[in-house]
Amino acid sequence: MRKYKSAVLIVILWLCLAVIGLFSACNHGRTVPSNYREFAYVSNGGSGTVSVVDLLTLRAAKTITVGSNPTGVTANPKKNEIYVVNTDSASVSVVDAERNEVAATFGVQRKPFYISVSSDGRRAYVANSASGNVSVIDLDTRAVIRNIPVGNGPGLARVSPDGKIVVVSNRSDNTVSIIDAEKLGVSATIPVCKEPEDIAILPWNDKAFVSCSGSAQVAAIDLKSDRVLALLDVGQTPLALTLKPDGGELFSTNFNSQTISTIETSTNEVAGSFLIGEHPARGIVSSDNSTLYVSNFGSNSISIFGIDNSKLLKTISVGNGPEAMAFSPNQTFVLVVDTGSGDVAVVRVTERRYGKITSSAALYTTIPVGAQPRDIAVKAFMLKK
Repeated sequence: MRKYKSAVLIVILWLCLAVIGLFSACNHGRTVPSNYREFAYVSNGGSGTVSVVDLLTLRAAKTITVGSNPTGVTANPKKNEIYVVNTDSASVSVVDAERNEVAATFGVQRKPFYISVSSDGRRAYVANSASGNVSVIDLDTRAVIRNIPVGNGPGLARVSPDGKIVVVSNRSDNTVSIIDAEKLGVSATIPVCKEPEDIAILPWNDKAFVSCSGSAQVAAIDLKSDRVLALLDVGQTPLALTLKPDGGELFSTNFNSQTISTIETSTNEVAGSFLIGEHPARGIVSSDNSTLYVSNFGSNSISIFGIDNSKLLKTISVGNGPEAMAFSPNQTFVLVVDTGSGDVAVVRVTERRYGKITSSAALYTTIPVGAQPRDIAVKAFMLKK
C-alpha cells in the first residue's frame, strides 16, 4: 500500500513538473499561462520608491527607485507601462512593466500630484499645483509637448473617456478649467464651489462632477455648454468621487462627516447620505455596479456598502491610515494602501469553492511596502514573445 501511495505521489509530482513550463501554479485556484503577469504598483512617498506586488503570489516582487516623494501612479491602458508622479522632483518616471525597471524620467513643473492617461494610451496630463498649469505629455515620445496655463493651485487634471477634453480643478481660485485636448488650450473657465478637488466625468462625456472640500458641495457641470447645472450639498469635506461603471450613480466620501453621499447623475440630485466609517477617504465600485468599498482613514478599516439596498454590509479592519484602493484584475481582492503602517492590506471579497463564487469577505494577508505609501495602480498583461 505504501509503495502504491509513493508511486501515485511520484506521478503527480512528475505531472506538475511537466506542466510548469506552460502554466503557473498556485494562483488562488486559477490556471494561467506562464507568460501572464499581474502586478500592483505602490508609490512610497517617504522612500522615493515604487513597490511591485505580484498579484499571482501576493508577494512583494521588487522595489524600484524613482524620484523624490512619489505620489500618483497610473497604468497605461494600451501599453505595458506605469507612470509615477514625483512631487518633489517635479518629474514623471516611466516604469516598463515587463522588466519592472525605470525606462525614462522627464520633467514637468512644480508640485505635480496626479497623472491622467487618455483611453488610447497616447497622451497624459499632469496638473502642476505650484505652477498654475497642466503639462501635456506625448507618451509615444515620452516628452512634454505643451504647458497650458490654467487657474491657481490646480490639483487634478482629468481627461474625458473620449480623450477630447480635460477638466482641471483649480483649488486656490475655486474654478474649473476646461481644456480642448485637440487645440491644447483652455476653452472655458467656470467658477464652481470652494476648494474644488476630485473630478468624475460620465462615460458619455457630457457631464462632470467636482467635489468641493471647502463648501461641502459637489458641482455638476454641463460639458457641452460649460456651465454649472447644480451645486449639491453633501457632507463636510468631500474629498473623493467614485462613479459606478454604468455612470448612473456617484458617491462622495465626506471626510469630516463620517458619511458617503449618493448622487443620481441623471437628475443631479443627492439621493441620500449614510454613515460609513471614521474619516472616509476613497472608494471603488465593483464591475457589476452592486458594491461600494470605502477606505476609512480614521478607523483603520474598509466598509462594504450595498448599492442596491443602500446598506452597510460589513466593516473589515486593515492597517493604519488606509487610503488608496484598487481591485485585483478579477476582483477577487481589494488592495488597500495603508499610509501609516507602510503596507498593502489584501481583502478577499470573493472566494471560489467547488467551482462556485461565494461572497465571503475578510482580510486575507498584509504585504509590507515602503514608507508612507500613497497610491496604487494595477496592470495585467501577457509578456511579449
